[in-house]
Order: sequence, then C-alpha cells, then structure tokens
Amino acid sequence: MDIFRKVDTMATMADTRSRRPRRQFDPEFKAQAVRLVLDEGKTVGAVARELDLTETALREWVTRARANRTHGRTGLTTAEREELARLRKENRVLREERDILKKAAAFFAKQNR
Repeated sequence: MDIFRKVDTMATMADTRSRRPRRQFDPEFKAQAVRLVLDEGKTVGAVARELDLTETALREWVTRARANRTHGRTGLTTAEREELARLRKENRVLREERDILKKAAAFFAKQNR
C-alpha cells in the first residue's frame, strides 16, 4: 500500500511544475537579443534574464548568428542548415521508395515461381 502512495505523490509533484508555454519570436527580436550579446558584450545569462528568455534558446541564437557572421567557420550557416534539412528529407524519401521497390520485387519474384 505504501508503494502506491509514493507513486501518487511523485505524480502529483510532477504536475505542480508547470512548463512555460512555447513562445514564438520574430527575427528582429532575435537579432536584437543576439546583438546585445555579440556586439555589446553582455553575457547570455544577463540578456536572457533581461528579456525573459531561456538561456538555452538565446545561446542557440547566438551560436547560429556567429556561424552566419563567420560564413561557416564556427558552425553551420543558416543556408547550410536549410540545405542539410532538405537533403535529409530527400534521403528519407529515397530510402522509403527503395524499400517499397525491394518489397515489390520480392513479391513479383514469388509470383513468377
């Protein structure tokens, strides 16, 4: 009986921690936040607190902006990220088509016997 009480307590504790709703930010806002870090030398933590952002999100924006500013020397640029996403999607579709063709070939090979 005690085990069930502990499980219920843990479930209740998890429910009390509410997650922040996902927010959308326009490119101008992101650029201004990144400028505060890169151009004005403020820390990611300070800017995140000032603008009510998570440090993780702001750090990711800064990383991407640095990569764009250095034309890919410090990471993937935005154009490279978009191309990579497009190629991964194309690769997934091609694998699916190949698998379908393999199954069809096996099916027709069985029928010809």
